[in-house]
Amino acid sequence: MGNPLLDISAVVPTEFLDKYDLKLNNAVLAEEKHAPMYDDMVKNFDVEYIAGGATQNSIRVAQWMLGAPKSAAYMGCVGKDAFADEMVKCCEAEGVHVNYMVDEATPTGTCGVLVNGGERSLCAALNAANNYKIAHLERPENWKLVEDAKFYYSAGFFLTVSPDSMLKVAKHAAESGKTYTMNLSAPFLMEVPPFKSAMMECMPYVDVLFGNESEAATFAKSEGWDTTDVKEIACKASELPKAEGAKPGRLVVFTQGMDPTIVAKDGKVLGEFPVIPLAPEKLVDTNGAGDAFVGGFLSQYVKGAELEKCVRAGNYGANAIIQQSGCKFPPVCDFA
Repeated sequence: MGNPLLDISAVVPTEFLDKYDLKLNNAVLAEEKHAPMYDDMVKNFDVEYIAGGATQNSIRVAQWMLGAPKSAAYMGCVGKDAFADEMVKCCEAEGVHVNYMVDEATPTGTCGVLVNGGERSLCAALNAANNYKIAHLERPENWKLVEDAKFYYSAGFFLTVSPDSMLKVAKHAAESGKTYTMNLSAPFLMEVPPFKSAMMECMPYVDVLFGNESEAATFAKSEGWDTTDVKEIACKASELPKAEGAKPGRLVVFTQGMDPTIVAKDGKVLGEFPVIPLAPEKLVDTNGAGDAFVGGFLSQYVKGAELEKCVRAGNYGANAIIQQSGCKFPPVCDFA
């Protein structure tokens, strides 16, 4: 479950980022000052429209790497418009079973993807995505999708929309001996008290926690941990309490851009895994790289693969995505 957004992606100069007070390698929710930005992008740059939203990106990559159609299902809220139609068409063509709630009164959410020097800044106008309700999840035909699944994933961004839906699924996973996974997703989620509180309510049920180095540092600060060492933060996060009845232990997976991925469990670092080297001239844009890593990782984790193979699959997914404009991938996955 997550926030389905249509990405509006363009390569922009630094001045454009400064104009809208945006920083590279960061993700924010659109404010009033960002309202003119989307039209500004369309008028002045060569834009691309791509089915997006962090969780939807991850599930599309997981489905691509799993291969068998309808291995993955996805829920979120869209409007009744052409943007939603485009996302349905894209996901269904890729084999993902989408089960959107439709808000006829609100347009489908969009995300400005501003690319500069191969790096990206994200500014999301959630619109309909912000209106997902637990009542949709609880309908028998929708809850059946939850019951049929064995693994669950939401990016932390969904905490700003429907934390009660996340918690309900997380508790179901714990009660059923299934696996719940979540992503820290963005520093602001740990800096805004209501979002951090919702995150920590879900945390006792989280079996696999994803994040990157900047999110790890912000999480440590929000927890009052006097460290910026990613390995130490991963170890501490892995030892946060689990709920009674939940699976013991928590796997923590922190990516670090071009530096090795850190994996920890039970207070110990299980490994540091190098990323796949990529010649600078092959880098197109980093948008969706972290999402693709999660999708690739989960595509093998759900099969019970060894940790090394899961991380290698995550790196494969991320490597494929950063050689494309936006979160797109080649027609055929040749990961083995």
